[in-house]
Amino acid sequence: MAQQVKDVMTPAVATVRPDASVVEAAQLMRAQDIGDVFVARDGELLGVLTDRDITLRAVADGVDPLTVSCQAVCTPDPVKVGPDTDVTQAVTLMRRHAVRRLPVVDGGRPLGVVSIGDLAQERDPDSALADISRAAPDNWPTPGSTI
Repeated sequence: MAQQVKDVMTPAVATVRPDASVVEAAQLMRAQDIGDVFVARDGELLGVLTDRDITLRAVADGVDPLTVSCQAVCTPDPVKVGPDTDVTQAVTLMRRHAVRRLPVVDGGRPLGVVSIGDLAQERDPDSALADISRAAPDNWPTPGSTI
């Protein structure tokens, strides 16, 4: 069983500029089949933008996703961990702050992300959450097709 976040994290992260539009971020999420991007400037993490942030802080408020910036709707200064953080401490932070993902940073620079699914796969590989986290992504229909 892994003891540190670096052993279970997803090492690749997608980043967007603070002034990038929400549409740009959503398109990147779709292209990479991910649910979040890091908002960063000069390699320094400023915030995390999730698909839920886009829905609740942009679309639900009726703002134009073509003109609103990622920085305007992201979660600024997110709870984060270092690569050598104990996995148990990461779980505690997720519970305490009710978050599903924690950026993994070193010196302010994003290295990866650890998600509740990553931790479930490590700590309880037979759980339903671990099964879901391992599952292949849904194949969404292409634009113009019907469901």
